[in-house]
Amino acid sequence: MLELIKAGGWPMIPLLLLSLVGFGIIVERFWTLRRKAVLPAGLGDEVRAWAARGKLDPGHIDSLRSTSPLGELLAAALDVRNRPRDQIRERIEDVGRHLVHRMERFLNTLGTIAAAGPLLGLFGTVVGMIQMFLGILDHGIGDVTQLAGGIGKALVCTAAGMIVAIPALMFHRYFRGRIAEYIVAMEHEAIRLLDTLDPRSNIVAPAVPPVRAPVA
Repeated sequence: MLELIKAGGWPMIPLLLLSLVGFGIIVERFWTLRRKAVLPAGLGDEVRAWAARGKLDPGHIDSLRSTSPLGELLAAALDVRNRPRDQIRERIEDVGRHLVHRMERFLNTLGTIAAAGPLLGLFGTVVGMIQMFLGILDHGIGDVTQLAGGIGKALVCTAAGMIVAIPALMFHRYFRGRIAEYIVAMEHEAIRLLDTLDPRSNIVAPAVPPVRAPVA
C-alpha cells in the first residue's frame, strides 16, 4: 500500500485527505441518522395520547422538543395548538425545513468528495505522465518494461480517485434516500397529531337518506 502511495506521488496526498474526511462524514451520518434517534418508536402515539388527555404543559413540550427531530416537529405543532389549522401547518413546514437542513448536514461535502475524487485522480495521472515523458525526452525510451512500469505508476492516482469517489457517491445517495423516508414518516405523524388537536377534521357528515318519489 505504501509503495502504491509513493508511486502516485504528491497528488495522492489530497486524495488521502479526501478519503479520511469522507470516512468521517459517513460514520457521523450513520450515527446521527439512526432511526431510533430521528423517529423514536411509539413517540407519535405517546404525544397524541398527551393531546387527547390535555396534558400539554410547557414542561412536557420542552422535554418532547429535546428528544429527537420528530419530537421537535411535534413540539412545534403543540406550541401553536390553539391557532387555526392552516397556521399550525405553516409552523410545521417552517420547522420541518430547518430539520431537513440539519439532517442533510455534511452531505454536500460528501457529494463534493464524490465529484472531486476522480478529477484529482486524473490530475495525478496527467502529472505522472508528463513527468514520465519529460524523462523520455531527456534520456530516451530506454527499457520498454521500465516505460510500462512508469505508465502503471501514473495510473495509480486514477484508481485511487475512483476508490475514494465510488463509496462517497453511494453513501451520499443512500443518506439522501434515508432522509426522504424520514421526512415522509415525520409528515405522517404531524398530520395525525393535527387530527387529534382538531377533532372536527375527523367528523364525517351524516349521510342524507335518499328521497323517494311519491307513489301515484
